[in-house]
Amino acid sequence: MNKTIKIGTRDSELALWQAHYVENQLNALGYKTEIVAVKSTGDVILDVPLYELGITGIFTKTLDIAMIKGEVDIAVHSMKDVPTALPKGIVQAAVPKRANTADILVQKSDMVFYNAPATVATGSLRRQAQWLHRYPHHNVTDLRGNVNTRLKKLDENNWQGAIFAAAGLERLNFYSGQKVKSPAFEGTAEVLDWMVPAPAQGAMLAVAMEHDAYSREALSRLNDKPTEIATHIERQFLKKLEGGCTAPIGALATFIDDEIRFEGVLLSLDGRQRLYIEKSVHINADYRNFGNLCAEEILQSGGDALMKTLRAQLNKKK
Repeated sequence: MNKTIKIGTRDSELALWQAHYVENQLNALGYKTEIVAVKSTGDVILDVPLYELGITGIFTKTLDIAMIKGEVDIAVHSMKDVPTALPKGIVQAAVPKRANTADILVQKSDMVFYNAPATVATGSLRRQAQWLHRYPHHNVTDLRGNVNTRLKKLDENNWQGAIFAAAGLERLNFYSGQKVKSPAFEGTAEVLDWMVPAPAQGAMLAVAMEHDAYSREALSRLNDKPTEIATHIERQFLKKLEGGCTAPIGALATFIDDEIRFEGVLLSLDGRQRLYIEKSVHINADYRNFGNLCAEEILQSGGDALMKTLRAQLNKKK
């Protein structure tokens, strides 16, 4: 078989970069590919309710439907946007080597403002909560849109800074060293090394249909095992805590010498309550349940009650 693999992607600049990255890797291995930018859901699969297929992710729903309808063969996502349970019939096929996991503070200048009243922008509840935990005298404000849109909003507003994932800015060649420069913005950046990133931040995920052996075999050649292991642990921690993309949950697994070091955090929306865990396991140990064990410690240390409060608060916002 020598079919052309249709790669589904959203049409944002970053999503297209990720799709072309996978395309270039597949092309180098001799596979034929075609990029298909999917703009709308087609809205329904008429004979089956979407919830029965397990289609839930706000950023992945369109591509899930396109795959199930056979319009594309594979899809490429920012892994942190993907729900921990994939839709029926869709499977994880490759996790390429991870990029920068850090969050960064982007500013118009390098003015130091931490001890003064300030406003920092981010659409992530995880980033908001961690910022308020560290700087309770600051305000946080919502910031949404693609990377260029968010940088433009930062330029136009009287905010002291905004928080971005380093990986996205690096992939678009907007961030290098301590400088950020795009068509919409020019300023400085500081790595927030104290902020625990989102589970799977900096990683991409390529998915395929379970029955599509050709595409799955092709993608398996792009898989990076250390990244697969680390993101498995982080996403398992997230799933055990029953947090979705909006919950203030951070997780990071890293390989240090002969150990896998994990740190995880769960916070209240206002950042006042913070439950943190740091644990290590030997690299040759069975890691498959490590994320669950770490999450269980958080739940037993007050996390269960905090998650109930969070669910009630987030449901009120809907």
